[in-house]
Amino acid sequence: MIRTLIVAIVAVLLASQIVRNAAVSAWATTAPDRAARLWPDHPGVILSAGMTKIARSARQAATVDSGTIRQIVEVERIAPLRPEPFLVRGVQAQLSGDGALAEKAFGEAKWRQGRSLPARYFLAQRYFERRDDRRGLAEVAVLSRLIPNAVDSLAPYVATYARDRANWPQLQSMFADGSSLADATLSQLARDPNATGTVVALAGPPRSSVPNWLPVMLNTLVDAKQYERAQQLWADRFGLGPQTGLLYDPDFTRPGPIAPFNWLLAPSAAGLAERQPGGGMHVIFYGQQDGVLAGQLLLLKPGSYRFAVQANGSATNSDSLNWRLTCAPTNAPIATASLDEAISGWRFEIPENCPAQRLEFGGTVSDLPQQAEVRIRRVELRQDRSDG
Repeated sequence: MIRTLIVAIVAVLLASQIVRNAAVSAWATTAPDRAARLWPDHPGVILSAGMTKIARSARQAATVDSGTIRQIVEVERIAPLRPEPFLVRGVQAQLSGDGALAEKAFGEAKWRQGRSLPARYFLAQRYFERRDDRRGLAEVAVLSRLIPNAVDSLAPYVATYARDRANWPQLQSMFADGSSLADATLSQLARDPNATGTVVALAGPPRSSVPNWLPVMLNTLVDAKQYERAQQLWADRFGLGPQTGLLYDPDFTRPGPIAPFNWLLAPSAAGLAERQPGGGMHVIFYGQQDGVLAGQLLLLKPGSYRFAVQANGSATNSDSLNWRLTCAPTNAPIATASLDEAISGWRFEIPENCPAQRLEFGGTVSDLPQQAEVRIRRVELRQDRSDG
């Protein structure tokens, strides 16, 4: 896995043209021939020319001229704060099998230029080779911040590393600051329903904001039909404890916990639904196309239920606004009711073999399309014991 991770880092670094990362003078970088004519002994000119020759040799799979390497190393004497001579010295030591000297040289290069991509890359490689995973991952974390778009490239490989429980201590310390690499890695893991425990362990305690991995993980578990596990994760992350009601936020006053076990209110071309200050949901259906305006995933046991709505507005008796209940695993319809029917009290039956249901409120275009507006103050769902 570590070898694969290193290959990924190499690919990112090549894309970033690390050979051109040295901070040389403007002409040494943009017009080396011109710079060489004006000041051939300038350290920037020597380094630019030498690194260009090294890059050309690497592309041609040819041996680098020893004189070129010697010139670059000798820059250390006239420009001791430049990182390039130490990088070359480190690569030489690495090729000769002297890992300790290579690590020392790369460390010197990093000390001289903390943002040096090759220095941090070679150090990461060296740390992983001698099983110092904590320091290796620390360098990878820095690389992910320094290289554009590196996070997306590195996350799948760090996620593979994270699947081994023995690596969790190193990753937990690396993820403690909530870095973008940590977030991308957790989001990558969250696509696997079997990785829930790993994600929760590495994510640490809940934070004030909703992490990007959480909706991914919830959707993954729901898609895998692991509804109770998804609801437990949702409740744990928002500190809700055991759920006592049959649906969450019946008066639309608690927007914090996210869908699918809280209301999903998403504006669309069909209309909009939004919570109101002090409670209630304001709904506008444009009347031009069918659409769902609000919905929530429920985990009702088989049996009879009664659903009631408290609402006001000119559209409370509109046939275009309706409630619908479907069986989540199959998307098969269970029951529907107009808003007016729901205000009067809507009774329905949850069948066997339907462990989760989608309750949705939306609009249906009528023969004479017109806008409908209503405020739903509260909804109530309870088991119907009228027959017993």
